Amino acid sequence: MPNQRRVLPDGERGELVFTSLSKEAMPVIRYRTRDLTRLMPGTARSMRRMEKVTGRSDDMMIVRGVNVFPTQIEEQLLRCDGLSPHFLIELDREQRLDVVRLHVEARADRADEASRAAQAALLATHIRNVVGIGVDVVVADPGGIERSGGKARRIVDKRPKE
Repeated sequence: MPNQRRVLPDGERGELVFTSLSKEAMPVIRYRTRDLTRLMPGTARSMRRMEKVTGRSDDMMIVRGVNVFPTQIEEQLLRCDGLSPHFLIELDREQRLDVVRLHVEARADRADEASRAAQAALLATHIRNVVGIGVDVVVADPGGIERSGGKARRIVDKRPKE
């Protein structure tokens, strides 16, 4: 979604922004929520209606009520010497609970099975302690995570859209 910073017509999806129109002394002019939604056409009531939030304009994910940014995951990944900085976050829903699978790759000099298991456990512990969510860490071979020429695609969300 391009960042055009313009008012959209009723029914078109965009970012929800709050603006104070009546408070002249209020220092905050606009508050960007980063939530994607759309305003519905007016009805007989004097209030506007808004569709429920359908996504985010940034990379933040909400997992089991915790706001998670990919940069938080990356910081913890960089603390693990045996893993390379390439990763992919896969979100899924199993039995009404969000599940996070973190696909990372081993460094070429530490690709043995024992080192992989130890690094996966260490990374999962770091993420649980700092970010506050449990993740399943899957360690791939060196070069096993897909690279992209442009902006890196770090999140694959397989959760059903409600």
